Amino acid sequence: MPQYKAPLNEVFFLLNDVFGLKSLQSLPSFSDLSADLVEQILIQAAKLCEETLAPLNASGDRIGCVRDAGGRVVAPPNFKAAYRAFAEGGWVGLPVPEEYGGQGLPYTLSMLIDEFASSANMALAMYPGLTQGALAALLRHGTQQQKLLYAPKLAQGRWTGTMNLTEPQCGTDLGLLTTKALPRADGSFSITGQKIFISAGEHDLTENIIHLVLARIEGAPAGVKGISLFIVPKILVNENGELGARNTVSCGAIEEKMGIHGNATCVMNYDGAQGFLLGEANRGLNAMFVMMNEARLGVAVQGLAQSEVAYQNAVSYAKDRLQGRALTGVKNPDKNADPIIVHPDVRRMLLEIKSFNEPARALAFSAAIDSDIVHHSSDPQARLAAEDRLGLLTPVMKGVFTDIGFENCVKAQQVYGGHGYVREWGMEQFVRDARIAMIYEGANGIQAIDLVGRKLPRENGRAVMAFFKDAGDILSLHANNALMNDYVLPVQESLDHLQKATVWLMNNAISNPDNAGAASYDYMHLFGRVALGVMWVKIAHAALVKKAQQTELTQVMDSKLLIGKFYMERMLPETAYRLIRISSGAVTMMSMPVEMF
Repeated sequence: MPQYKAPLNEVFFLLNDVFGLKSLQSLPSFSDLSADLVEQILIQAAKLCEETLAPLNASGDRIGCVRDAGGRVVAPPNFKAAYRAFAEGGWVGLPVPEEYGGQGLPYTLSMLIDEFASSANMALAMYPGLTQGALAALLRHGTQQQKLLYAPKLAQGRWTGTMNLTEPQCGTDLGLLTTKALPRADGSFSITGQKIFISAGEHDLTENIIHLVLARIEGAPAGVKGISLFIVPKILVNENGELGARNTVSCGAIEEKMGIHGNATCVMNYDGAQGFLLGEANRGLNAMFVMMNEARLGVAVQGLAQSEVAYQNAVSYAKDRLQGRALTGVKNPDKNADPIIVHPDVRRMLLEIKSFNEPARALAFSAAIDSDIVHHSSDPQARLAAEDRLGLLTPVMKGVFTDIGFENCVKAQQVYGGHGYVREWGMEQFVRDARIAMIYEGANGIQAIDLVGRKLPRENGRAVMAFFKDAGDILSLHANNALMNDYVLPVQESLDHLQKATVWLMNNAISNPDNAGAASYDYMHLFGRVALGVMWVKIAHAALVKKAQQTELTQVMDSKLLIGKFYMERMLPETAYRLIRISSGAVTMMSMPVEMF
């Protein structure tokens, strides 16, 4: 059975040495947090994930969720107790303001715990993860009455939340949705329609489920401009907060899918169900995008999380599995073979995974800090800059983290050889579970189009220009440090590739929009490689400082410097060929007649 240990030392290094907890304490959510307190919170979360969530991952996958003839859905054995332990620990509402039942702690801590939970048991972690997204939308767009009625129970984990967008005839193109909302005399609405692919749509983990549903009010404009968002409880809630009558919403089926079997992915039927408008009428996407952006960052973290747990098991196997002899001579003379970690190609796969995991965690950490700045900083300029960075990097992180996370699970599976293909070793589950992250919350091709078509040109390119300046400033800071040359110079070259690709898009996308579409996927990955490279520069500098200060950590810090150097030599050069592909344009791609495919 696979094992998992939360990467606490990596997290503490980021918190204390790379980003610096003291520099964050001007934010209200960080003001009362000492390093010791943060460490204790994370240690307790890690223990829960390692000891309670992780042991259920394989059985949850094998048994899955079961729906009976009446539409009742039962989660895998022991999921309910594990979920209850997670909820009672206060982990669901960690970043929610105390007035709404949460703990008022930074989103940054919640993001780190989300990684632990998703590595331990991705399917189970999705239940509270979706609830956190629903809470974000509710707290941003709900009335005070709605917040007080729903938020405390959601934050306490007594209820869970969902997001209902997709319908059989529409996925990305939400303008095609047909779910209807008819006004009732009491100001509520009757919601009728069918939604598909609804994660955690029905289950027995909690006493109620609060669905956020996109629908079109009768007479509303066609297309996305006429979409509204509604709160549709599974069980209606009385004004005093007590549960009332069962609403007319039901699970029509559980999707039979490739992975995440422990999460109930449902077809949801709304048959005149009572719903309550969340936010403004006909501006439902504006409200839902709060939840979607939270979810996209959460899915990015899922890509990292699966990569991390796959790596941990692959490296353990590589150290134990004896096969063949090292090319440079016997390394294990007491045995009849050497461990496979002596072979360069096995090391290649392991280092490709590890050299992604560390900067990806740093980039996710940085984005979480930006989220805390957006929500809590008193400085409007700081909030605007953080919001720009989040908007720009969210599609990059979602697309790149999940693409590479899946690739890394496949590499980890390959380390196992034939055992990687066998269920009992657990690696094939990581591959199957990781695959969905490239698809849901906006398929990665859509993330690329969002980046190139929306995020780059927004406000005349203000966000991307700021990224170039920030990256340049980080590189300039270390330009005269010879010990940093192995990191600074390669990133500078790749940053130049990114800038050239951006100029190419500016010069060629307007005259032929297909050029933007054809370049978008490569551009997203080029951007991601550079962003990860910048994080490696920050990590390498912090490692050099730490090494000089605490010589007993020399080996640990040297390992970071070596892994970072591997990234610069073997992973970052990808930006050169991405630039070539981008610059080739769309002519060949789009000239082929449909009938020739």
